[in-house]
Amino acid sequence: MRIVINLLLLALCAGLIYLLVNSIQVPIKFRAEKDVREAAVADKLKQIRAAQGMYHNIHGEYANDFAKLKMGLDTGKFQVIKVIGDPDDPNAEFSYDTIYYAAIDSVRTLNLDLANLGEVPYSEGRTFEIETDTMTYQKTLTHFLEVKTIRKKFMGVYADPKYAKYDDRYDPNSVMKFGSTNSPNLGGNWE
Repeated sequence: MRIVINLLLLALCAGLIYLLVNSIQVPIKFRAEKDVREAAVADKLKQIRAAQGMYHNIHGEYANDFAKLKMGLDTGKFQVIKVIGDPDDPNAEFSYDTIYYAAIDSVRTLNLDLANLGEVPYSEGRTFEIETDTMTYQKTLTHFLEVKTIRKKFMGVYADPKYAKYDDRYDPNSVMKFGSTNSPNLGGNWE
C-alpha cells in the first residue's frame, strides 16, 4: 500500500512538473514565433511598398491588384530627364534629353519576386489586400494606397485570442499594414 501511495505521489509530482514547464514554455514559444512571423510580414510589406513606389513613378498611380503591379513592372520604363546646360541662365542655351530605363532592372536589383509578391508569409497562399483611391487632399488630386492583412491569417496556431494574455498588445484580429486611404501616408503600423 505504501508503494502504491509513493508511486501516485511520484506521478502527481511528474504531472505538476510537466504543467510548470509547459506554462513557462508556451509564452516563450508564442513570443518567439510571433516575432518571426511579424518580421517576415513586415519585410514583405516593405517589398510591396517599394514595388508600388516604382509603379507609381512609372504610371502616376498605384496598382490596385498584384497582377497589374507585376505587369506594370515587367513592361514599364522609368523616364529620366537630363538637363544639358544651365536653365537658370537667361543667356545660355539648354536642352532636355529623355532616357528610358526598364523597370524590371530595378526589380531585379532589389531582388523582388514579383510572382509571389502578394502572398502573405506563413498563410498557406493567402494574399494581401490592396485598396487604392484618388481624392482631393489639401486642394490637390492625390493617389492613396493601403496594403494590409489580418494577423490571424499568418499566425497559424497562435491566431487564437487566448494568446493575448502573453502580450497585452496582441490582437489576432488587428491588421499589419502600410499606407492609408484617408491621407497620403505610406508608413507601416509596425514601424
